[in-house]
Amino acid sequence: MAGTRIQFRGSLTTSDPRKCPVLIIGQLGHLAALSFSDVAAKLQPRVDEEAWTLSVNSLQPSPTDYCSLYLNLATVAALPVKCSRHNTPSRTHSITKIIKTHSTGAEECIVLVCEKADLFASACGVARAYPTYSRKTATATSTDHTITVEVLLIGKGDTPVTDEDIKVLNDAVYGVRLAARIVDSPANEMHTDAFIEEVQKVAQILGLKPQIIRGEELAVKGFGGIYGVGKAAVHPPALVVLSHSPPGGTENMAWVGKGIVYDTGGLSIKTKTSMPGMKRDCGGAAAILGAFYVAVQAGFTQNLHAVFCLAENAVGPTATKPDDIHTLYSGRTVEINNTDAEGRLVLSDGVAYAAKDLHCTTILDMATLTGAQGTATGKYHGAVLTNVLEWEEAAVTAGQASGDLVHPLPYSPELHFAEFASAVADMKNSVAGERATGYGVALLPTLFGHYSQSRIFRNLAPMSTENGECENDCKATKKMRLS
Repeated sequence: MAGTRIQFRGSLTTSDPRKCPVLIIGQLGHLAALSFSDVAAKLQPRVDEEAWTLSVNSLQPSPTDYCSLYLNLATVAALPVKCSRHNTPSRTHSITKIIKTHSTGAEECIVLVCEKADLFASACGVARAYPTYSRKTATATSTDHTITVEVLLIGKGDTPVTDEDIKVLNDAVYGVRLAARIVDSPANEMHTDAFIEEVQKVAQILGLKPQIIRGEELAVKGFGGIYGVGKAAVHPPALVVLSHSPPGGTENMAWVGKGIVYDTGGLSIKTKTSMPGMKRDCGGAAAILGAFYVAVQAGFTQNLHAVFCLAENAVGPTATKPDDIHTLYSGRTVEINNTDAEGRLVLSDGVAYAAKDLHCTTILDMATLTGAQGTATGKYHGAVLTNVLEWEEAAVTAGQASGDLVHPLPYSPELHFAEFASAVADMKNSVAGERATGYGVALLPTLFGHYSQSRIFRNLAPMSTENGECENDCKATKKMRLS
């Protein structure tokens, strides 16, 4: 299978676009701030200063725009101008789309024009444009080629890109493409045994030895969640742990990943339209494998454990049945009323192991846990649920800085967890709906209480008539949606 290699450089080299096609990407303001001499090394002798200036001045991104400078071999592309408060300033998602549209599929150069604060997210955007998994016969017979990404920093006070910076970018590209390849691979290839092999490859690079608990050993050691979900599959379930323990590390942290290599729904089987794509249910574990590689390579200073909860939610004679009760690694029992709510079962074992055996005080789990997330926070924002406000705020900030956007979900266990009560076990693994509550009747008069004559609503109102208006005499219509 042919491969595309991505390499980064901290400055521009001289090349002829006829021999090495070039795509220059940046925000319109950044592109306009460049002089032709800044980019001439990538364009001459095919493009002159007049053509460059006219092209940049003609760009009108809505949301993006591009102009061909020389045939289809030299192109300048502008990123969206608008960036709302919940978006990433790097516009990394648009970088990916532009590259996919304009890539020649051969040796080429991409010039990233950006501020240094956006460089990491932009580099990850490049990585996403070049997935590595394919079983197309044409791909197998094509030749390998290299994408050279050269950086042109535009921010005031930006320090030059160092060799250390380049290493971080290259490691990030490896991690992103590794995670994507695992998720793209079908379950007849990326079963639990194959996933373990991927973990072992990363372990070898990092000089680590993974701990593996697999198959019947899971049942013996009390991992009822992982074992119960994966026991009917041909390839047995497993708990796999990678541990990074640097000298001087005082804190113990764990990243726990949901690795359901395929989710049929179990005996609560999915339909013919909802089951395709369930090879992607290992996305949490795949992301943690890539992220662990990047973090350790960058010199993570504390004890960090990557915990992979691997299983195939298969249908078979030994599959878990609705009404079965499993004992989780925490010691608590769970009544199964929906075998398609399996992610929380495997994660519970991984989280409990991180707390009990690894003695971790900070535990993050990552998962493609429920389709409801896509409805709640959309296609581009992952959901974050945490018991610590500082971590919630930090996750949102990190998402904007890295390009992997996240948005908070409500944390109110005293209201929500009672829905999982069971008559025969400590909990159920799924919940059902209730009667209407009249939600919204109390909210709206309170939200707009600063316009009310009622003392109750004026006292409860979160806004005043002054701060309820747009800042800076904004004429835009104020919009809100509650659902």
